Parts: sequence; structure tokens; C-alpha cells
Amino acid sequence: MQPHEIKPDTGLCTILGYNAQTGYVRKYFNKIMKQQHINATAIALNITDEHYDYTMENVAQSKVDRMMFEREFQEKSYHYCDTLDEVAQREKRVDFIEIANGEIRGYCLDDEAKTLFDKPEFLDKQILFVAKMMIIANRWYGAKIEVDDIPLLIGE
Repeated sequence: MQPHEIKPDTGLCTILGYNAQTGYVRKYFNKIMKQQHINATAIALNITDEHYDYTMENVAQSKVDRMMFEREFQEKSYHYCDTLDEVAQREKRVDFIEIANGEIRGYCLDDEAKTLFDKPEFLDKQILFVAKMMIIANRWYGAKIEVDDIPLLIGE
């Protein structure tokens, strides 16, 4: 989705990373939205380590209510969460956060992504990563989880 295509009814979420604009989270999340004709997009925040703490210290008071993290910030973001799901607590990292009433809730989707497959031990990290993007897209925007589409999304 191009900036001129964003309308008042477009669903928005945020991605935080060094190169969030060109990173894998944005690439696959937006592909899923486009493929399923869902009017939503991920807005990238490219930041450096220097600005990370300030961003996370203020995110609960901002207009951001959903944020995904590129790999470089997943472990650091864990420490800014007020609550964590069981998997995030175990793995000590978060894939995404949701903010409600000034509270930051952190989630890790490792286990949930693996349940989508009969033999997850044979999958590579990229397939599991795209599965996580599908789970988030489903959670936030009702996108269908179509694991058979993962090779097509990766190949595009």
C-alpha cells in the first residue's frame, strides 16, 4: 500500500526496527493484507538503538495500539511489557505488543505458529515467520490463515 492509498478507514499498525520500512515483517504482513484485499497496512518506524528506549518508554501514551518488532528489538521489547503471555515469558522476547488503557501486553507466537503444521520440526524459520505474520493479520484484521499460501508469499 502506497501512502496516497491510505484512507481514513485504513487499518494501521506499527513495525519497529532498524530497517522496518524494508524489513521482513512489513514485507510479509502487507503481502497478506494485499492478497486478501484487506484495507490495512503496517507503518514502519525505522529507529536506532539511540532512540529505542525513548520510543518504548512513551509508546503506552502514544496513538500506537499495535506494534510488531523486527528481530533486533524482540528481546529488548520484552522488558517494556506490563504483561506477557506464557510463551513470551518462556522465550524472553516478544513478536508484537498491544496497548490498552496504558498497559503494554507482549506476545510471542512460536507455539501458536507451530500448531498450524503437522510436522513443525521440519519447517524452516522463514515459513514459521510468515505463519506468525498470518496469525497477527488474523488477530488484528480478520485475515484468513492459509498455510498453503506461505510458499506463494515467500516466492513473490
